[in-house]
Amino acid sequence: MGKLLSMQAREINSIQDAEFKVFSQYGDDGIIQYLIKAATIRSHSFVEFGVETYVESNTRFLLINNNWSGLVLDGSDQNIAYIRSDPFFWQHHLIANQAFITAENINSLLTDAGFKGPLGLLSIDIDGNDYWVWKAIDAVDADIVVVEYNSLFGPERPITVPYQPDFVRSKAHYSYLYFGASLAALCDLATEKGYSFVGCNSTGVNAYFVKNTQLGSLKPLTAAEGYVYSKFREGRDPDGNLTYATGDDRIAVIRGLPVFNTRTQSVEPF
Repeated sequence: MGKLLSMQAREINSIQDAEFKVFSQYGDDGIIQYLIKAATIRSHSFVEFGVETYVESNTRFLLINNNWSGLVLDGSDQNIAYIRSDPFFWQHHLIANQAFITAENINSLLTDAGFKGPLGLLSIDIDGNDYWVWKAIDAVDADIVVVEYNSLFGPERPITVPYQPDFVRSKAHYSYLYFGASLAALCDLATEKGYSFVGCNSTGVNAYFVKNTQLGSLKPLTAAEGYVYSKFREGRDPDGNLTYATGDDRIAVIRGLPVFNTRTQSVEPF
């Protein structure tokens, strides 16, 4: 079904119109299929980190449906062992390595695995230092970049969690809601690195950026135009239980925690 959907010609007014799910958490498989056709892709290769067992991911459909090659990274030895034991691992050109990713080690992790220069797609989802790690990357030059953003930070303030090399979302705050960066901060960084923002998925989780030189007919958006407020209820209480908090009740839990303003280069309260 995913293969048929990827081949289907549809009228696309926003990247959300292209959504479908095979291996992705939400509709990102469809968005990525649309973007690799609409943009000018120089390399059929990808890097994704924060993949856990790779059962749910942004690049597995690219690997199996499009026969792209790639590198996946995760901090758990057990997760990497699981990936390497799956038959698809020998059926396709995939490298799976264990690493706790930081801004300091990401480039060596990429080059040591043989990834340098043009790259088709880079997917960043580490629930924490996403902004800082993307900012640090210069080993690869991706045509498409997918980055998870924290929609609770809103569409206007350019903020991220302050950089800590050992940042772990579950330890940073009991709620699991204090992580990552705002869409505005990521859009500013994208501009610095030569990318245009082209939209978010419909659930308000992932933001998509395409290199300016590879945009093709894709229309750049501002953060305000493309921002999507998430509705998923993943917040937790101090005992680790899901609270199912919705709307701005989630924001209230993390109000006042320190965030780094990427324009003023200073720490301020959320």
